[in-house]
Amino acid sequence: MVGLPARGKTYISTKIRRYLTWLGIKTQVFNVGVYRQRLSGLNKPHTFFDANNSDAWHQRKEAAEAALNDMLQWFEKDKGSVAIYDATNGTRGRRAWLHKELSARDIKVLFIESICDDENVILANIRDVKLSSPDYEGMNPDDATKDFMERIEHYKEFYEPLTEDEYTYIKLVDVGKQYIINKVHGYLESKIVYYLMNLHVRPKRIWFSRHGESQFNLEDKIGGDADISPRGEMYADALPGLIEKHLGDRPLTVWTSSMKRTIQTARHLQYPKKHWKALDELNTGVCDGMTYKEIEEKYPEDFALRDEDKFNYRYRGGESYRDLVLRLEPVIMELERHENILIIAHQATIRCMYAYFMNLEHDELPYARIPLHTVIELVPRAYVDIEAVDTYRPKVPTRPTNQLTENETSRIGASGEIADNSIPVLPL
Repeated sequence: MVGLPARGKTYISTKIRRYLTWLGIKTQVFNVGVYRQRLSGLNKPHTFFDANNSDAWHQRKEAAEAALNDMLQWFEKDKGSVAIYDATNGTRGRRAWLHKELSARDIKVLFIESICDDENVILANIRDVKLSSPDYEGMNPDDATKDFMERIEHYKEFYEPLTEDEYTYIKLVDVGKQYIINKVHGYLESKIVYYLMNLHVRPKRIWFSRHGESQFNLEDKIGGDADISPRGEMYADALPGLIEKHLGDRPLTVWTSSMKRTIQTARHLQYPKKHWKALDELNTGVCDGMTYKEIEEKYPEDFALRDEDKFNYRYRGGESYRDLVLRLEPVIMELERHENILIIAHQATIRCMYAYFMNLEHDELPYARIPLHTVIELVPRAYVDIEAVDTYRPKVPTRPTNQLTENETSRIGASGEIADNSIPVLPL
């Protein structure tokens, strides 16, 4: 990262980490400010960041070196894929040092500079984020704001914008008003750049809701394209009043899948609607329309393998949660660009999107509880009280592969397969 303080570098770092982790790419953030706080203590006045304060300069350099050393060890020992070095990196000398150290170890470097001259945005960032920093704990907000503005002025004295044409970089100007890209070639670099170009920091509200209870839910069947039940109709009738109560007169767009039960649930909502095929439920292949009991009896090895690794297990002729994450990536990109979206979809698809926003690991994702007849605003909260069946299946104790029967081990992959968990969720 490159940029003056209060330019959203840590926000951008966190978003990139969350996105790449969601895709199964091992990513970590190394925040030099955290290292500085550990090594030099908290509550440092703005004079600590004065370029003429040689003692403080050496302490800050020590923090930068400690963060880099930990990052290099993480690459080597933990076999990480993407490390984000979160700091101002505001001089050509500092960037040259980083580029040299990383390139010598055959680590590709992408610089991301966040530029913002909008004083309103900067002040909002200071008040919303910086004042909650341990550096200003217990300090009067006005005094803290004044001190941080002085800190920024110290950084401006020696800050050198990113202009090194020999480096790979992207510049983000004034919260997405302009992008400047230089020498971006690789697949992963391009993926990060594309994500950043879809990233906006405008306030937004996103709601998730499963469709109303369906006839298949009542029969404990999975998949299919069933109509909603009478109780599902009650939920569809209640939804407009519920959304209007919490939304007010703000604009809203409703996204549904292409399946009948989501479209029926949304039909009374008087807002613009968009139907996404990508929001359809997980494709259960040959098991579509079956109950879990029927699957256990007809495909016992599939039933066991799915319980052992629910994220990576792929139904024969169908999908896995891993496949679903890849299918939903364009939806996530659109969500990052829009404000006030209500998504009416299915348990598995909402689990994947919920996991992105809540930073859930892959082994947690398939077990996120997404009840019927519940509206979720990122943190689950039920607003209405219309009963529905509970379709949640908790995680069961796993059996080691060596405990599978001979018949089961000989047929692994015949009815379904488990994808390699070490491979990121990337298209072939």
